[in-house]
Amino acid sequence: MSKQPVRGEAMERINETTVADYLQVNPDFFERHAGLLTKLKLSHNRGAATVSLIERQVVALREKNQTLEARLRELIEVARSNDALANKIHRLACKIIRASTAPALLDALECSLREDFGASEWLVLLGSSHQAAFSGVTSRHLRIVESEVSELKMFETLFEAGRPRCGQIRDSQRDFLFGPDTVEIGSAALVPLGQPSLGLLAIGSPDAERFHPTMSTEFLGRIGDLVSEAVRAV
Repeated sequence: MSKQPVRGEAMERINETTVADYLQVNPDFFERHAGLLTKLKLSHNRGAATVSLIERQVVALREKNQTLEARLRELIEVARSNDALANKIHRLACKIIRASTAPALLDALECSLREDFGASEWLVLLGSSHQAAFSGVTSRHLRIVESEVSELKMFETLFEAGRPRCGQIRDSQRDFLFGPDTVEIGSAALVPLGQPSLGLLAIGSPDAERFHPTMSTEFLGRIGDLVSEAVRAV
């Protein structure tokens, strides 16, 4: 006499993976068996109560929608921030174009960096080849040095990389760029000027997080390009 398999034993042979694979291939299964939806119960994410599959799907979709909305708001804020930065750089470019002399160039940088970028501590460091162009110009934001000065070795890797660098700087670098009495520099952006290097633009901030190593330097690079071309044109 043959024995019929007990229903429970037969069901045990169908593992969860088989069921999941079947439903994956047949996403319309519950459309054809709608009555099952009212019988299925799932634990609620936020407690011991049970909810139907449809309710669980609604909750999952709502949470996914909230995540997407948060991501969209983040992208909108980034776009607005980039648009504001682009406008500031455009205004800087307009000021530089109107600056036909070395003093006018420094005044344009002072106005733009202070008003648009909130930078009170900054310096343009140039090599001695630009001494004639900036002859007679006196400004705490300009320094012209001989290319052989030993202090420039502190920035060799910066010049070699040719890209802006942000973060905290060594005390020796801070003292050389901003003066030994300027202890409130918490972070700085160092922007090489030109290739080969004309010098650098240094922007300091008392906020240690204002310029951090992981921040994007694309816009700083554009500012460096504008300043480099303006220096060459003086």
